[in-house]
Amino acid sequence: QVQLVESGGGLVQAGGSLRLSCAASGRTFSSYAMGWFRQAPGKEREFVAAISWSGGSTYYADSVKGRFTISRDNAKNTVYLQMNSLKPEDTAVYYCAADRVLATNDLYDYWGQGTQVTVSS
Repeated sequence: QVQLVESGGGLVQAGGSLRLSCAASGRTFSSYAMGWFRQAPGKEREFVAAISWSGGSTYYADSVKGRFTISRDNAKNTVYLQMNSLKPEDTAVYYCAADRVLATNDLYDYWGQGTQVTVSS
């Protein structure tokens, strides 16, 4: 069982930056791949970024490539999403997720409660 708690969301102007954190419970965090997803009002949840258990492999949605960076610190049981050059279309609730298998779909076993990111124009 893995419990996930996101933090770091907020209101930022376009062009600004935010860093999201996702703290995981459990002693097996380092064996899980982690993903970030987002859901904007009226839209389906979409993949943002994912990272392998070791951090050696990362994947990004085309819409965030070059602007967002996913990373993890297994000693702290935490995964991060550094978001730079934010755009109004990045506004959404951001969720972190954990699974034994690294994937870019939303078939992750464990999900956090989400954190709101709002980018003003």
